[in-house]
Amino acid sequence: MPSLSDALLNEDKKATVIADCCTLIDEEVASKSGISGLAIKAGYGAVKGIKPGFVKQVVTDLLPEFAKALEPIWLEAKEASKPVVAHYEANAPRAADALLAITDAKAKVSKSGVVKGTYEKLRPTAKKHVEAAVPRLARLVDKHGG
Repeated sequence: MPSLSDALLNEDKKATVIADCCTLIDEEVASKSGISGLAIKAGYGAVKGIKPGFVKQVVTDLLPEFAKALEPIWLEAKEASKPVVAHYEANAPRAADALLAITDAKAKVSKSGVVKGTYEKLRPTAKKHVEAAVPRLARLVDKHGG
């Protein structure tokens, strides 16, 4: 069985995986409502405004680390013949922690004041939002991970 990293980073479909990740992010941000939703939308708009293609580049750069971080949950589902999406949903806090550990480390060393400031402002509520995104993320992993 190939690894999740091998599947998601396969050169034949990597561009599609990245495009699907960007769509996932756009959909998650668009789905937010209320005061926290306004803050997320404003922060995302600020980050997207840094330069054209910024979000796509960040996704491209983070995809190898994200794939590796999500692999243990994917492997558990595969080895136990469990549905991947349901297994990720059952492990949403774990998936969120794995992804946020990566973004926390990246934000610390970011040279962009906009990125760093926006991340710090949104980080206190990030886990609940990442957990809410796990169903979409799980469908993406299932689609491309095989």
